[in-house]
Amino acid sequence: MPKKSNASSRTILDNTDRELIALLKRDARAPVSVLAEVLQVSRATVQNRINKLIDSGALLGFTIRVKEELSPNTIRAIMLVEVAGKSTSQVIQRLRRIPELDKIHTTNGNWDLVIELSATDLQAFDRVLRDVRETDAILNSETSILLSSV
Repeated sequence: MPKKSNASSRTILDNTDRELIALLKRDARAPVSVLAEVLQVSRATVQNRINKLIDSGALLGFTIRVKEELSPNTIRAIMLVEVAGKSTSQVIQRLRRIPELDKIHTTNGNWDLVIELSATDLQAFDRVLRDVRETDAILNSETSILLSSV
């Protein structure tokens, strides 16, 4: 079973926890009874593990995925960002307030952050780029629009 994390330790997941997370990634709406059957454990065990994973912070929430065809005008892009000095944490806090930024990754190399973003149209895309670039401590950025996924 996972242990509740604190400042000095991490959540420890066993194989059942990892399998449960994998199943939930595929279908976050899967009934507890189905999850229990697949994992070959009781429904109470699955529910307890989900609760503990949420309480420990290992599971942050449940979401939906929408087919890209349902939002054909959505503009998706990857943005590479260079941050000044040791201000990455402050920049990330500011960027998290921009709802069009789907994911923010720290990285190594020439760029400090890799950002996945999506906007409803070119006007919104332009605004998002401006908001990111005007963020204090961002020195440079490069953005590539994703044209298709293969």
